[in-house]
Amino acid sequence: MDRINRAELAAFLRSRRELVLPSDVGLEGGERRRTPGLRREEVARLAGMSVDYYARLEQARGPRPSRQMLGAIARALRLSDDERSHLYYLTGEPPGPAPGPSQEVRPGVLHLLDRLHDTPALVADAKYDVLAWNPLAAALLTDFSALPPGERNLIWRYFTDPQARARHDPEGAWRFARESVADLRAASARYPDDSGIRRLVERLLASSPEFAELWAGHDVTVRRSARKRINHPAVGRLELDCETLHVPEGDQWVVLYTAAPGTPSYEALRLLKVIGTQDLRVTRP
Repeated sequence: MDRINRAELAAFLRSRRELVLPSDVGLEGGERRRTPGLRREEVARLAGMSVDYYARLEQARGPRPSRQMLGAIARALRLSDDERSHLYYLTGEPPGPAPGPSQEVRPGVLHLLDRLHDTPALVADAKYDVLAWNPLAAALLTDFSALPPGERNLIWRYFTDPQARARHDPEGAWRFARESVADLRAASARYPDDSGIRRLVERLLASSPEFAELWAGHDVTVRRSARKRINHPAVGRLELDCETLHVPEGDQWVVLYTAAPGTPSYEALRLLKVIGTQDLRVTRP
């Protein structure tokens, strides 16, 4: 049964094509254009298909595109995740998994981080890349701005950086290791084509026998809130509630570290706010 809605598909493709500037896809603007956006032949070239095939789709008389063709068109037209899903539905195809975790943090979430002056907070994606953080999160965990972007990953740092691991107590360290690997396993299934997850897993398998052993267990779980004990070199041990709030649009997590007012951990966070990312440990000559 041919379930393609040709008229809607044609109108949708034309409307999206007109929104993409040549400069958006690395093309020269060239001579004066009669219509905004890309030409049909430019979309066809970007998608790796014949001009005639693409033109017939926009004329509501083309064949039903394969999933491979739909993916190529979505990339050529720079479709958002929602637009990509709509494209698949118009042809009677289930959208399938998104190509990968989003790296863009919504402005409202960034504003939230800025307002949390007394609470360490960060945003991480499905593979535990830290995408944004506030100053108190940097003071509590590490100065992420001092790390190369490829090193701003909580799982990578735990399994390869002894200083990062030392901030966990033994019980919390084992729980984080087991649960984060199981969560990464689940993310790899949600995004089977994501090269970032694949490269992270390959690097960890090559660098950490402990990770390799846990990965071989095929455990699967989803990130949850927990109570954490963190050993900080400047303010000592903190007992914190780690709350994780899911942002479904980008499959991201806002992670908040809080302590009850009046507790030693609450006072330690207040002190940490003053200290910031300074290293106050005494170094002997």
